[in-house]
Amino acid sequence: MKKLEQSYKQRPIRFIEILNHYDWKLKVYGISYENELPNPDLINDAKSVTLSKLPAISDTVYGVGYIGIHDGRDSNFVFLDWWQDENELHHHVFISPKDNPSALVEMTHTGISACVWDLKLICFERQAWLDSVLNNPKGLPDLDSYLKSYLNGDF
Repeated sequence: MKKLEQSYKQRPIRFIEILNHYDWKLKVYGISYENELPNPDLINDAKSVTLSKLPAISDTVYGVGYIGIHDGRDSNFVFLDWWQDENELHHHVFISPKDNPSALVEMTHTGISACVWDLKLICFERQAWLDSVLNNPKGLPDLDSYLKSYLNGDF
């Protein structure tokens, strides 16, 4: 087994904004290897690329989700996740070279999913969905509550 190149080190995960796109509302998060927030060009490119993947809103597509923008050590990693069919998370992954954020290419088909920092965010969003939607005592999705719940910290 190959020796680790680098031991685990916390990275900032920061809520950036709620992005409104037509009837969609997406939480936007930044994760960075060496800065407080990802490169601004990467943030803009990530929003442009991911928005083109959103399906039409319907009775089973709620129009809410999140974008994770990870300015990593060796490359940029972006993921778009949205909630559908009550309890399903749809996950799309994009990667670009560190020095060329606009070259984001969809890599979902390769099976790559998430690193340990991305998983922290995905786990948080799972719990927010459970609390606001699936465990809502009224039996109706509380999408406003879901959108008001976001993660900020070093993990």
